[in-house]
Amino acid sequence: MRYVYMDNGATSFPKAPGVAESMSDYILNVGTNVNRGAYSSSFKAENIIYETRELLCELFCFNKPENVIFTKNITESMNVLIKGLLKEKDHVIVSSMEHNAVMRPLNSLNKVEYTKVLCSKTGELSIEDVENSIKPNTKAIIMTHASNVCGTILDLEKVGQLCRKHNLFFIIDSAQTAGSIDIDINKLNADAIGFTGHKSLLGPQGIGGFIVNDRINNEITTLIEGGTGSLSDREIQPDYMPDKFESGTLNIPGIYGLNASLKYLFNQGVNNIRDKEINLINKFFEGLFNIKNIELIGKKTSTDRTGIVSIDFIHNDNGLVAHELSKDFGIMTRSGLHCAPSAHKTLGTFPKGTVRFSLSHFTTLKEIDYAIDCINKIANK
Repeated sequence: MRYVYMDNGATSFPKAPGVAESMSDYILNVGTNVNRGAYSSSFKAENIIYETRELLCELFCFNKPENVIFTKNITESMNVLIKGLLKEKDHVIVSSMEHNAVMRPLNSLNKVEYTKVLCSKTGELSIEDVENSIKPNTKAIIMTHASNVCGTILDLEKVGQLCRKHNLFFIIDSAQTAGSIDIDINKLNADAIGFTGHKSLLGPQGIGGFIVNDRINNEITTLIEGGTGSLSDREIQPDYMPDKFESGTLNIPGIYGLNASLKYLFNQGVNNIRDKEINLINKFFEGLFNIKNIELIGKKTSTDRTGIVSIDFIHNDNGLVAHELSKDFGIMTRSGLHCAPSAHKTLGTFPKGTVRFSLSHFTTLKEIDYAIDCINKIANK
């Protein structure tokens, strides 16, 4: 059977060339911890970690490598940022397209209030609605850069301008965009950006992080404290970066893998990757528009969207469709609510959900043609 991977919104596959080799090199030839020993292999790992911070600075147009923090994933990153910043009686603004990586931490803070700005049926945000939601106690705006359900990219540049105007902190969830779309932290007026290594950054699972400017860093308290290899004579957490947020042993094999994937991205060029994905989306849409008994969810063009395409099979159970695509045709997708119930309510697909096809620049035109043919067979059998 032919196998076609179209679930890059969950995690990318294949990973970037060099990722496995870099991780294997660490495990086989280095293997030591960092900030714990004065020997050459430890120094080698420390250099790779610092270089990876520098690469992430280049990716996000940032200039302080010490303010690049590693976590195990973006969910942990968003928890650190949200729970470290918001205090009792604070108010925060989010969009109705948010992932549970934002909504669940917010809902766990009982004495923090939030306003959810309703997006359109295509997932687009009204800046006027955002500004009208600002209250005297509003402290921050926290938003996804792009929907993990329908792929719509939110106009965060205007949101950032709004934050600057009203002196609000701005935190961005870049899970679906980092690596496939240019992100300039300064252009967006963002104070913090959470990222994950295993999606469009094309790295391994288990490595993510966030970047913070000094303005928001001075306001955030730590979520996890412990050994850092520094100030070991004291039983209090260091307050300098990155030690403030990096307690315990880092996922060094994951950082080695991320280091290799970032170098691949820079070699390919993020803009070139973006152009290829847009061409794939256009090809996919061209075929989907001719298929009956399906509904394309969200924007109907490739403008301001990622490589995520959600489909509702009108007369079928979407979960069974995803199973059939995998079992009978070897096409790997994700069905359901994608950990974003609010987004599905906004798009009108709750509680049925959708079948989500998420492309990457590794996807081929032949795979697009094959997927279109299989979708047509299932929708009209």
